[in-house]
Amino acid sequence: MAAGKWLTDLRGLLIVIPWALSLVVMDLTLSFLLPISYLFPNWVYNASSFIAFANWNWIQCIFEVFNGGKITMSGDVLPEGESAIVIANHVSWTDFYMIQALAVRAGMLGRCRWFAKIELRWVPLLGWGIWAMGMPMVSRKWTKDKKELDRVFAGITVRKWPTWLISFSEATRYTPKKAEAARVWCKENDRPMPKHLLYPRTKGFVTTVQHLRKAKHVVAVYDVTIAYQHKHKFLEAPTIWESLSCPVLSGKRGSRVHVDVKRIPLVDLPETDAELAKWLETRWMKKGGFLEGKREEWSRS
Repeated sequence: MAAGKWLTDLRGLLIVIPWALSLVVMDLTLSFLLPISYLFPNWVYNASSFIAFANWNWIQCIFEVFNGGKITMSGDVLPEGESAIVIANHVSWTDFYMIQALAVRAGMLGRCRWFAKIELRWVPLLGWGIWAMGMPMVSRKWTKDKKELDRVFAGITVRKWPTWLISFSEATRYTPKKAEAARVWCKENDRPMPKHLLYPRTKGFVTTVQHLRKAKHVVAVYDVTIAYQHKHKFLEAPTIWESLSCPVLSGKRGSRVHVDVKRIPLVDLPETDAELAKWLETRWMKKGGFLEGKREEWSRS
C-alpha cells in the first residue's frame, strides 16, 4: 500500500511540476501586462486570454487525458464562441474542471473570467495575473464593489469583449455544516431550501444580469449543475491532489463526475431585480431536483 502511494505521488509530481512551472510563468507574464492594461486594454485582454488558454488547457488535459477523468454531460449543446453569464453550484476545487470542459467544447476556454475575492489583488503573481486578465475582484459587499464591477462590465459592454463571466452563486462551497446553517436561515426567512445545495446569493447575479443586458453579444445564461460521487459517497469530490496525481475515476474509488448545463436566452429572464432574484431561487430548486435524481440513479448502479 505504501509503495503504491509513493508511486502515485511520484507520478503526480512528474505530471504536475511542468504545469506548475508554466503557471508561474503565466502569472509572471500577466503581472508585467498589468501596468499597460490601462493603456491598451483590448490588446492585454486578448493576450491574457491566449496565455490563460494555454495553461488552463494543460491542466484540463491532466484531468481528462492523463488521469482518465471522464466527465459525463447532459443538457443543452452550447453554441461555439457565444458570450454568456455562467452560474453554477460549488462543491470542490475540481468544479473548475467541469466548467472548463464545457468551455473547451464551446471554444471559450481562454475567455473564461471568474469572480474572485478582492484580497487576491495584493497577492504577487497570482493576484496580479487575475487582475490583469480583467476578472472581477469583489468583497461580496455589492455597494462597495460598484467601482470594480463597473470596470469589469465596461470591458464587456463597451469594448465588447467575448466572455464567459462565471460565478458560484452560493458564494462558498457546499458542506453539510453550511447546508444546515442555510436550512435554518431559509426557515427563518420563509425561503425554500434546495436539495444538495445552499440557498443562492441573489445580489451578485441580479447586478451581473442588469449590467450585461447592455452588451448585445451576451445573449444567454448558462445554468451549470455539477455532481460528484467519490468513494461511493454522493457530492464528495476527489481532492485536489487526487485530481492531479492519479486516475480518479478508477472503479475501486467509486468515482463519477457529471455536469449538466441549461442554456437560457437572456431575453427570457424577467426585468426587475425582485423577479430576477426569484428566478434564481427557482433555478436552484430545479437544480436540487436534478441532483436528487442523479443521486438516485447512481445509487442503483
